[in-house]
Amino acid sequence: MRIIAVAYLGSHFLSLLGNGVVAVALPLVVLQITGSPLSMGVISAATAIPAVAIGLIAGLVIDRWNRRNISVLSDVISAAAVAALPVVDAIWGLELWWFIVLGIIGAFGDVPGGTAREVLVPAVSQRSGVPLERLVGVRQTLTSAAFIIGPALAGSLVALLGPSTVFFVTAGLSASAAILTRFVPRSAGVVIPDPMILETPWQQIIGGVKVLRHSRFLIATVVLIIGLTTVGGGLQGLVLPLHFSILGRPEVLGLVLTTMAAGMLAGALVFSVLGTRVTRRVWLTIGFTLLTAGFIGMSTLASLPVIFGSALCVGVSNAMLGGVLGVLQVEKTPDRARGRVLALQNTALQLATPVGIGGAGIIAEMSSPAAAGLAVTAVWVLALIIVLATRSLHNLEREEALQDA
Repeated sequence: MRIIAVAYLGSHFLSLLGNGVVAVALPLVVLQITGSPLSMGVISAATAIPAVAIGLIAGLVIDRWNRRNISVLSDVISAAAVAALPVVDAIWGLELWWFIVLGIIGAFGDVPGGTAREVLVPAVSQRSGVPLERLVGVRQTLTSAAFIIGPALAGSLVALLGPSTVFFVTAGLSASAAILTRFVPRSAGVVIPDPMILETPWQQIIGGVKVLRHSRFLIATVVLIIGLTTVGGGLQGLVLPLHFSILGRPEVLGLVLTTMAAGMLAGALVFSVLGTRVTRRVWLTIGFTLLTAGFIGMSTLASLPVIFGSALCVGVSNAMLGGVLGVLQVEKTPDRARGRVLALQNTALQLATPVGIGGAGIIAEMSSPAAAGLAVTAVWVLALIIVLATRSLHNLEREEALQDA
């Protein structure tokens, strides 16, 4: 039965690895074809709104149809959208609008696929016999590894094969992810409706909001994750690049982000090994402390040792918090609404990063990069204070059975 967990985790890793590769190769191709750095911003903006809409609809679809099949279909769509880039280039020639159209098509694969794979976690745990904490911890480890390997692999492939050819490799990774997901039993993705709950289509659409509204814990986790993502976006997307650009050392940014990714890998490994041996409250306490200290230290931009040490703290604590909060969300979210709840959360995260970058940019323009960093860090501190003050994080230890599972 362990083959189910291996297939699931392999699919997760290959899908993220493909995303990491294309994230590096795509800007190179866009710049090569259009010659304008602004073009990538236009593509991101043009695909953002459709991606948000797709994310919201995806939650409803995931809670109505087989989640394993949705994950397979999503990876196939992602593979087709990426493979189409070099094909279109060879036949008609790529222009800006092609990138936008294929980006929107790709969003139909990336957004539902990622959410469907998250929703499958409890079913994979039950059918494989792998404890939930261990499964989530290993998944976090593979996520961190993909973040490290993806960009490095993309750089090597672009140098050896050229940017366009790399898209075929990326499509192959997504297609392989779809094949591996097929090894997860179809029964693991079946949604069992509650005969006592009769909902109209509109009630089903807003079902995720209703579940969130009645769960202080889930609201708290969404607040924390949005706060974390807002700060991460502001620091990584603007404050650090601007700081090292001013210093004339832009190459250091890559080393800082690699250090953070290495910290995530270490934190995820620790959680996957010790997840069940340490109480959830202890995990959260350690994670909150390290993450807050790391954000503050990184925001000060005091010196390179401080920035690197803080980046390591942020990476380790981010992985720990991601692991324990991921497990708790599975346990405390009804299975019949899990797709809609996660879709709402993932949609909010898509908006949090540009908000963090935009807010940091305004403050940096008015003051300094350090002021911008401290300002966005205040968002995380405020979110943490609100959650702790409302005592929303209670009954954290493992329940005997998953709710509604």
